[in-house]
Amino acid sequence: MTSQVRPAGDDALLVTLDTAEAAVALHRSLRARPVPGVGPTVPGARTLLVPFTPGRTDPARLARELRARIAEPASAGAAQVRRHEIAVVYDGEDLAVAAELLGWSADELVRRHTAATWRVAFMGFAPGFGYLSGDDPALELPRRSSPRTRVPVGAVAMAGGYSGVYPRESPGGWQLLGRTDAVVWDVAREAPALWAPGDAVRFRPARELVTVARPAASAPPSTPSPADPVLEVVSPGLQTLVQDLGRPGSVDVGVSASGAADPRSARAAQRAVGNRTDAAALETLGGLRLRALRTVVVAVTGAPADLEVVSDDAPPRMPPLGRPFVLGAGQELLLGSPRRGLRTYVAVRGGLDVAPVLGSRSADVLAGLGPAALATGDVLGAAPDDVGAVATADPGAPDPDRLPAPGEVVTLPVVPGPRADWFPADALALLTSQEWEVTPRSDRIGLRLHGERPLTRTAATRDAELPSEAAVTGAFQVPPDGQPVLFGPDHPLTGGYPVIATVAASHRWLLGQIPPGARIRCRVVEA
Repeated sequence: MTSQVRPAGDDALLVTLDTAEAAVALHRSLRARPVPGVGPTVPGARTLLVPFTPGRTDPARLARELRARIAEPASAGAAQVRRHEIAVVYDGEDLAVAAELLGWSADELVRRHTAATWRVAFMGFAPGFGYLSGDDPALELPRRSSPRTRVPVGAVAMAGGYSGVYPRESPGGWQLLGRTDAVVWDVAREAPALWAPGDAVRFRPARELVTVARPAASAPPSTPSPADPVLEVVSPGLQTLVQDLGRPGSVDVGVSASGAADPRSARAAQRAVGNRTDAAALETLGGLRLRALRTVVVAVTGAPADLEVVSDDAPPRMPPLGRPFVLGAGQELLLGSPRRGLRTYVAVRGGLDVAPVLGSRSADVLAGLGPAALATGDVLGAAPDDVGAVATADPGAPDPDRLPAPGEVVTLPVVPGPRADWFPADALALLTSQEWEVTPRSDRIGLRLHGERPLTRTAATRDAELPSEAAVTGAFQVPPDGQPVLFGPDHPLTGGYPVIATVAASHRWLLGQIPPGARIRCRVVEA
């Protein structure tokens, strides 16, 4: 078996293998026999992303261990295969067109689709969406030339050599063959995803389906009245979300870690009010106005915005950024727009009482997980978490006066790869020699960049399609137009565009504070 181990930043390795089965086998081996310092691994079409903690694991030693695992007999660490049978009504809008593309009748396409055995190669696109690879090489269909803006939940579809079942309503460009009532994603289940990489799947034709109550996969959980209401939202500001440090343990089911875009500022806010650093806080782009329902200790960190506390019976006061202060019952906290940076964090003593989803209170805007963005009239409660001493100064907090402003240049250290070989030899020089402007289309999914000279691929890879593989926050993914997308915390778990370089782990927190209009310059460092 041929394999390659490449750096994917300075805290992850990307292992390239011959087949999806080999990637799943290595994934299962690392789950059965963990390597100290290695985090949850993410299978791709023919790759495995292996994150690790620098200092606990040496990347060269880890690479040797991975190669040794790959060379093991196939039975070593093998897990029992789980099997699923999915009933499908084959009445999809694209069934006739798909059959014509293959030169078959619709009946023949259904026969071949149900006769094949499918394996879950990897997860991605949306929580619970499994890319199913079949054993019939003739079953291969192109994507639609124009993606649909709405594909219904339960749609059974194909693209390339993969089948899939849409876990929730979403846009999509796959060919729709039919529909199923199988619930492939439900956060209320102990195992939210119906399947996992390596599972076997067979499709069975059905004339009709039993209607079942489907979970609202993309809707946030209902929010009961908090037991200890502390804040009322007078004005929600811009994209004010509840965030903690994320849910990194759910990559197996197609969910990225998410979490605070600037975790350093989020941790500093929690320390300032005496909370655990993984408590939930508010992340806002500014314009937020909150009313205290009882006396509460609050801290604000991150991007420097004008803070003002107003009340009917006292003159306005300006509380300090980064230090705890008391908000009395009936008083209101007003946050202006940041002068520098992008995101400001508001923590309350005890943390925010929000129902966790998959072990985290973070709102993931791409996956549709966690609480919805704040709205006027929302009431927030304090969690009954243990609290300790407040921190009046935090040496780990970013200096708000040094955060970037629109028009300024931010220098980011980057590690080449893992797909630098898809670009000409001078591509890294182009990446580092020119400035890349952060466009207004940027969000928590990624910073969309624009450079005067776009990056191009080599002649050999110009028209090639990279089999989907995982990437980390901070990856410079390069779509066909050559203008990179710098992945943020809510980025897709897997993708099909090559990554030319990845921001070093030490500077990824800064990605959450680079505003539109700022410019990025890259500096190459070694992994």
